[in-house]
Amino acid sequence: MTSKYALFKIGGKILENEVYLENTISQLNNLYVTNVLDKIIIVPGGGTLANFVRSMDLKMNLGDEKSHWMAIHAMDFNGQELATRYKQIEVIEKIEDINKKQRVFAIFLPFKYLKKNDFLPHNWQVTSDSIALYLAHELSFECVYLIKDVDGLIRKDNSCIKEISTIEYKNLKKSNKLLRMDNDELNKKTSTPVDDYLPDLIDEYKLPCVILNGAEPTRITNFFFKNSVNHSSIYPSNN
Repeated sequence: MTSKYALFKIGGKILENEVYLENTISQLNNLYVTNVLDKIIIVPGGGTLANFVRSMDLKMNLGDEKSHWMAIHAMDFNGQELATRYKQIEVIEKIEDINKKQRVFAIFLPFKYLKKNDFLPHNWQVTSDSIALYLAHELSFECVYLIKDVDGLIRKDNSCIKEISTIEYKNLKKSNKLLRMDNDELNKKTSTPVDDYLPDLIDEYKLPCVILNGAEPTRITNFFFKNSVNHSSIYPSNN
């Protein structure tokens, strides 16, 4: 990746762990102040709030439409909480406010933008992973970075997959060769660190996705300084 613009989706397990969050933000700040990246856009995951919406949907049958927008509201709430803690990071709700800046380190709150630019399916296959990739496409960025508390896509032998195409990923998942990341009943359908719709979106927009471990203090910066061996990149399939 040659671009100095990057969108990072920070997952709920990072947002809700003080040490992991500090590790992540300090690394992003380092990339910004050293001019490795000129634009850093953070998209917050829905975390526990989105999972609460999911559980209420299961119990009360809220429906896809209501659940979808409530989960996106959870992303906005987490972004506002993040901005309260890290006051040096700007808060933005309009794509054009990002485009007109030469340099920016900001949290993007997606609800208002998605309400006006509603092109994603409204179901639980679409989570903040797919939303982040869609927003990276809207910004004409070259890649999206998903910051998780794992090194990437892990096989059942505990080895990390460094690079994989969407077709290869789907085949591995279908053959049940990927290690489950969630063991609870609520997340039974999400057996890997990315949502079900993401591979299709990667192919549609020809936009790769990189999973980085923000729980560790150097994994993100190591990737950008070309020292990383612990990450997973999912690339569009050729066909």
